[in-house]
Amino acid sequence: MKKEILLSYFPKISYKRYQDILHSFPNLEQSWGAPLEEHLKRLIWPTETVLEFYYWKQKLEPAKIEATLKKENIYCVSIADPLYPTLLKHIPDPPVCLFSKGDLHIQAPPLAVVGTRKNSNYGARITKTLLGELFKEYRITLISGLAFGIDSIAHQVALDTKQKTIAVLGSGIDPKSLYPKAQAGLAENILRNEGAVISECPPGTEASLFSFPKRNRIIAGMSLGTLVIEAGKKSGALITADCALEYNREVFAVPQNIDSPSACGVNGLIKKGAVPILSAEDLAEALNLRKSTQYDNNHKDTGCSLMEKQVLELISHEPTHIDQIIRQSDETRGNINAALSILEINGLIRNVGSMMYELAS
Repeated sequence: MKKEILLSYFPKISYKRYQDILHSFPNLEQSWGAPLEEHLKRLIWPTETVLEFYYWKQKLEPAKIEATLKKENIYCVSIADPLYPTLLKHIPDPPVCLFSKGDLHIQAPPLAVVGTRKNSNYGARITKTLLGELFKEYRITLISGLAFGIDSIAHQVALDTKQKTIAVLGSGIDPKSLYPKAQAGLAENILRNEGAVISECPPGTEASLFSFPKRNRIIAGMSLGTLVIEAGKKSGALITADCALEYNREVFAVPQNIDSPSACGVNGLIKKGAVPILSAEDLAEALNLRKSTQYDNNHKDTGCSLMEKQVLELISHEPTHIDQIIRQSDETRGNINAALSILEINGLIRNVGSMMYELAS
């Protein structure tokens, strides 16, 4: 079993600590069998954490973990796996592993849609209308959190219109841990319709107060942009929007009546610079989407839209900085970011770090 998978069971693992291990030992295999003295010498962690990590490994039962994953039909995708979501790799603190059920392949532009759990009739109607119109014309992979309210409505619209949707949980994805329990039926429908249910939490992990902000960063990190539909002042959807801004992704918001309790969060985002969305076309234009028929026709040819072809022509086998691409294309940073993300998802270019890109082959 891959050591990255086992590492994801360590309660205090993080991407930084994963990198610390890789930089402190020749490889994960050697780190696993190293004596305590080597751990204390090499790892620049608090002594208490090093001791906890070392003795945790001694008690670990890999065979039991492997049996559980097999029994629950859960696949674990490490950050080194080609199936790991491309955009998620580029956030500052990506999960070391994702536990997944279903089909995690992302072949259409990923959009996060989030909002309040206690939606109004207006919020429900706007979610259904806006996404319904968008999905009729454009191929999208919808990312959301399986929560009650706006999240579940968005997932259902995707299912009704045959769009792929991925639910990101703040708990384990096994039946015993899945939260909210009442959403198990929706989760099953997502899986039956070639979607996926994922989490960085190992099976058996119950949801907690701290797991949802971590879940929200994954929703934002997997997506080209985040659309917020209804959110009060303390809504978790605002955490997702803040993460998207931190990752230099687009944030969109549907304007609300100023006297509505769920207005202050969304209208506050617009006041801070989020793109106001009044129609499906607003969203499509902001994300530089192309219509389904155009998408299918283009993929029969080169797999690229006109914008993506233009960006691709500006990239060579030598690393090219995004600012240079923007200057040469005379396009907005948002449009270039969207095109680069799709080109990377389709395996045509590589992000080599520091906002530099090169041809993949």
